[in-house]
Amino acid sequence: MTVQTAIAADAPSETDAAPLARAPGADDLLARALEPFQPMADAYADLSHAIDALERTGGRPVATTARRLKRMLRRTEPAITMIGQVKAGKTSLVNAMVGQADLLPADVNPWTSVVTSLHLSSEPAADGVEAVFRFFEADQWQRLMKNGGRIGELAGRAGAEDEVARVTAQLEAMRKKSMRRLGSQFELLMGQEHRYASVDPGLVERYVCLGDHPGEGDDPDGQGRFADITRSADLHLHRPEMPVALCLRDTPGVNDTFLMREQITIQAIRDSRTCVVVLSAHQALNAVDLALIRLIANIPSRDVVIFVNRIDELSDPGAHVGEIEDSIRQTIHDHRGPAEAEIVFGSALWAAHAIADTLHEMDAQSEAALLSWAEAECGDLPKGADGRYDRAAVWELSGVTGLYGALADRVAETVGAEVADEVARGGLNLVTRLDTETRVRPRAIGTVATAPIDRAALLPEIDGIEARLVSQLSGGFERIVADFHQRLDRAQAGFVDRAVAALTRHLEQEGEGAVWTYDPTGLRILLRSAFTVYSTRAAKLIGEVYGEAAAEIAGLYVRGFELDAGSAALAPPPVPQVAPPVILGETIALDLKSGWWSRFWNRRQGYGAYAAKMSDLIAAECARMVEAVKAEYGPPDRARAEAALREFIGGQRKTLVDLWMRDEVSAEEVAERVAGPGAGDRAATLAAARDTFTLYLGEDFGSTEAA
Repeated sequence: MTVQTAIAADAPSETDAAPLARAPGADDLLARALEPFQPMADAYADLSHAIDALERTGGRPVATTARRLKRMLRRTEPAITMIGQVKAGKTSLVNAMVGQADLLPADVNPWTSVVTSLHLSSEPAADGVEAVFRFFEADQWQRLMKNGGRIGELAGRAGAEDEVARVTAQLEAMRKKSMRRLGSQFELLMGQEHRYASVDPGLVERYVCLGDHPGEGDDPDGQGRFADITRSADLHLHRPEMPVALCLRDTPGVNDTFLMREQITIQAIRDSRTCVVVLSAHQALNAVDLALIRLIANIPSRDVVIFVNRIDELSDPGAHVGEIEDSIRQTIHDHRGPAEAEIVFGSALWAAHAIADTLHEMDAQSEAALLSWAEAECGDLPKGADGRYDRAAVWELSGVTGLYGALADRVAETVGAEVADEVARGGLNLVTRLDTETRVRPRAIGTVATAPIDRAALLPEIDGIEARLVSQLSGGFERIVADFHQRLDRAQAGFVDRAVAALTRHLEQEGEGAVWTYDPTGLRILLRSAFTVYSTRAAKLIGEVYGEAAAEIAGLYVRGFELDAGSAALAPPPVPQVAPPVILGETIALDLKSGWWSRFWNRRQGYGAYAAKMSDLIAAECARMVEAVKAEYGPPDRARAEAALREFIGGQRKTLVDLWMRDEVSAEEVAERVAGPGAGDRAATLAAARDTFTLYLGEDFGSTEAA
């Protein structure tokens, strides 16, 4: 991929963008909202200090592993994907969450398909690049544009040729508009990226905000010049108040005309562990949002937070919020969504006013709503000496602090705890290595001491352990995946049979005049059940194999260095997480209750045409989803598990070889290492490090006990 900071007159230069200035006090508001992440930062600091102590004690032999573990802590960046209704104020909320009310264009046209990732860190961007915009590869863009996108694919499969022609014409208009904007550079830009040293709203608008419907607004140098072909935007924001690094991923809505953005949003959710669903208080989860519900239904409740925005537009938030929450929970229950998801109410508008210190400019309706919400939440809204509302109080009422608190809990339970667990396991194994050095029982031969090691026998034994356990893992996965595929195929076949039977009954009872619809929720439930069985069995298999690897290699320490079993315990690597099956929320033909579906149905002529065409369509749509699930799980999970197993065994092989290579040392060095000056300090260091790692092994440090 070619990296470009500028393309002559076709890209703004790095000097075009100036850093944004934020109103005084905005940093303090953001710091207050981020306080719930401090336990995670403290835990990581504890782990890093313990690793530093081991590195000082063990020196060069453990330096590589120590640096790797600290790098893992330093580079941890939990990703939070924002999804939601169009016009729910999702982007305005993201702006408030990063403390810059005007950073991202909040009026993005529904045609845009850009995922914008905001990387927040207390450290400046390492390479000095604050913005990276990547363009679609030519084949990726063509796939999005081909035959009317996903809707065109569905219509084509159903034989609705005129519908295909209609949406293809619309997409062709988009393509021509892009070509007019970019001229001769259109083809050259595909697959490239633009980098900038700083960010401003105007720069962002060129890449992520189309502004006008295709065919309109053709200013070649204006808003949205590159937006048609921009695949992703990464903005690196230096925020000294961040306890830990975070990535907020702003996605396009999921209910666009061609379902192109749905595919992009699904991938963004898969790349995150936490999802924020942004709803509007005026239309919180109605029938239009079934696509949204289908997506979050496949994410565990603990990984979902629902933010109900725009309560500033309610006449009496204090009275209405309870009713809205009841309605949301009922809708989620009816459609088998994440029933335990936390719901936070707030207003990005109030947050923006607090950040910009413009509360005095708030309109009367918003102010009345704020006072209503304040009365329900905390009583009277305090004012400062100047008679203006207290910014900190409004910031709290905006819901941003509550949202960050909910997110901190989820990050602590998932990515944060998992990284700490993995580092703690690696740290404990470093302790075992260093402890082994002090416990080797020297055998004097003249002035030389050696450890009783038979390298010729033990090295091949490690290779044998690796080969056998990799084979065990592979064989186990083969059986689990075969059962998984059988369950998926049975679910598909059973659903198709039931759907076709329902179609036949409809035709017999209602005739051809009434449009037939069928709810595919049953199919998704069966597929999700098959996934749950698969992921549970896969995790159990991986855990058992990893446990055997740790136990057998620990046995080599015992036999190779004549140690007692308790002093040579090894922590196995953590079991890799399996991503949730978000693909099951993808829209299929049976989800569409109006529009082209009705037109397609009413064009069919004759009982036979209905039954045959619809049966083929149902089977093809179900097969598409099942095949997508098969492709995403199974072999890819096995490959990740095997890679982690080989990495673990490889690291232990290196450790043992390093120890064996030091089997001949002077008697004085052995005496100093085992019982000489500094031995007591060394033992205390190892004991303290072991205690620290044990504290964070498998713990949720989001609680004060673990912190």
